[in-house]
Amino acid sequence: MRLGVLFSGGKDSTLALVKAMEKEDVVCLITLRSKNPESYMFHTPNISIAKLQAEAIGLPLIEKETLGEKEKELVELKEAISEARKKHKIDGVVTGAVESAYQSERVQKICDELGLWCFNPLWKADQEALLRETVSLGFKTMISGVFAYPLDKSWLGRIIDEKTISELVLMRDKHRISPTGEGGEIETTVLDAPFFRKKIEVIDSQIAWDKNSGVFVIKNARIVDR
Repeated sequence: MRLGVLFSGGKDSTLALVKAMEKEDVVCLITLRSKNPESYMFHTPNISIAKLQAEAIGLPLIEKETLGEKEKELVELKEAISEARKKHKIDGVVTGAVESAYQSERVQKICDELGLWCFNPLWKADQEALLRETVSLGFKTMISGVFAYPLDKSWLGRIIDEKTISELVLMRDKHRISPTGEGGEIETTVLDAPFFRKKIEVIDSQIAWDKNSGVFVIKNARIVDR
């Protein structure tokens, strides 16, 4: 079966990509670049480097821009998936959804309308286990956004490792945050993984911080040999 992966460049969509590749033929990535940083549907921090990530992975990218207006952004998503079906003859779509019924239900509806299979390999999996799996698989995942107390500016740009996971789990137990960011607490950007043909190197960046939240903004990056 030929699949297209809804790809944000974060850990969940990248892990979903790995699991899809184990079972089927992944032929393209599909990315929506939302102009709305508070989009209900789409990851936004550093989405601009998805093209570099796709090149590093070695898969073609279907990329579409959206204003990120609630529900209306689904029109652009359907258009992007339709383009993937036309260009790459996909039979199904893969998502990195773990807990968000809002996202999974809307993608499923679009797939039903287009006659495509919707595959959600991470759905309802243990969140801590998923996070640890990304580390055990060798992902180099950077925390690119934090949006909840007690996460502060020092977390931005950190690479997720076992120590980071342990700290996040403690915060889960004490402050009831999701260690994987399913409540919107964190966003991530994957810079490298064992299946990448090349890796992403950040050349220039800045931290944008406002009150209790912020983003590690990648201003310039390049692909280098692994």
